[in-house]
Amino acid sequence: MEADLSGFNIDAPRWDQCTFLGRVKHFFNVTDPRTVLVPEWELDWAKVMVEKSRMGTVPPGTRVEQLLYAKKLYDSAFHPDTGDKMNVIGRMSFQVPGGMIITGFMLQFYRTIPAVIFWQWVNQSFNALVNYTNRNAASPTSVRQMAVSYITATTAAVTTAVGMNMLTKRAPPLVGRWVPFAAVAAANCVNIPMMRQQELIQGICVKDRNHNEIGHSRRAAAIGITQVVISRITMAAPGMILLPVVMERLEKLRCMKRIRVLHAPLQVLLSGCFLIFMVPVACGLFPQTCELPVSYLEPELQDTIKAKCGEPVPYVYFNKGL
Repeated sequence: MEADLSGFNIDAPRWDQCTFLGRVKHFFNVTDPRTVLVPEWELDWAKVMVEKSRMGTVPPGTRVEQLLYAKKLYDSAFHPDTGDKMNVIGRMSFQVPGGMIITGFMLQFYRTIPAVIFWQWVNQSFNALVNYTNRNAASPTSVRQMAVSYITATTAAVTTAVGMNMLTKRAPPLVGRWVPFAAVAAANCVNIPMMRQQELIQGICVKDRNHNEIGHSRRAAAIGITQVVISRITMAAPGMILLPVVMERLEKLRCMKRIRVLHAPLQVLLSGCFLIFMVPVACGLFPQTCELPVSYLEPELQDTIKAKCGEPVPYVYFNKGL
């Protein structure tokens, strides 16, 4: 017996996005690293199914489970603003496999300056691609802006890591292991705002509750970008703070001293265990679609909204990006 899909809204969240737990469940679904392995033809099928569902022309015999799976693939691989397929490495579903490798090696090779510089450069290259891929696409970013933000963030990360490495040479070994996290946090505070500076300059697109565009706000952009910075630092924090404590103790064991070659793979594996949980948790810290009181917007934008809408508009909404 076929399910009645007449009232099915494929864009309606499966979980309540007004609650933290609901957002975490949503991002556990969307950032599932297994979706990285899904072939291109299946992703294209998912997009077609989502679009047909929106138009109410779902093929006969389609089940709700098929539509939910198609939406999962669509959300994991296609940009929410443009509908374009995102590059694999920049997708949030690639955060676990990509992040675990980079984090594991950053935490393992932190003692020598060349290793610190190399892995911080790799990490910032990865972050720059993720930030660009998950930007708010309503605010275009030029090649020059991307280059400046990439160079600035990489310089900030390397400078922080090398400087703190030199300052902590006489500190307890555990303190030195925390240097990569300090560098990552500092770089995130530079990389994300720089990569999305156009939003800070020209404002981010804000809409009414009916999804009608009503202007651009710099204040909304600042809020969205700040939330993304906090989320990214939160994503990295547990693994990069707790894992050094674990490894500091494990490396003192006699058996671990005999298998030093496995220390790096072990850190990669443990980093992955942290990221599997922290990617959806960090992404779910704040709602993807932010709600902002009109009274908080720029005075000139408030006047524009009043003139354009006529009736009072209490809130505006915008996509904060990831």
